[in-house]
Amino acid sequence: MERDFRGADLSGGDFSNAWFTDAVLAGVRLVGASLYRADLRSADLTGADLTGGDLVRANLDEAALRSTRLDGADLVRASLCDTDASGASFRGARFLGASLVDTDMRGADLTGAVLDENYFEIKVDDSTVMHGLTGTVFGPIPVFSGESSRELADSELEAWVAERGGQV
Repeated sequence: MERDFRGADLSGGDFSNAWFTDAVLAGVRLVGASLYRADLRSADLTGADLTGGDLVRANLDEAALRSTRLDGADLVRASLCDTDASGASFRGARFLGASLVDTDMRGADLTGAVLDENYFEIKVDDSTVMHGLTGTVFGPIPVFSGESSRELADSELEAWVAERGGQV
């Protein structure tokens, strides 16, 4: 079954418990939409706008979130495992009890995001924005620079985030 919503405006919609597995949602506007417990596994949300979205308990495993806007999104207990969120904007988003395992956040904007009690194994680089990021982060987290990477944990990770204006 083909689920291609490319370019649609679904802002404000209630898609609680919806099944968007493998759906193409590239460039879709979902501003203020409720995706509570929605299944978005392997969905392509490249360039979509989910500003202020309710993604509580949403499954975004293996989804493409490249350059997606999730500003102010509520990601409580959401799952973003093996997700490509490179270049995504999470300004002011709330990650509480979320699972982010092997999540690519290189070049992502986490300005003002709140983190607490997450399973957080993300990939970052020097272009990942962390100004005003608060909460708790446990390492190690791989930090990429070109093709090479180094793992940071504990006080080293805390210092790296602080150098970028965050406080964890």
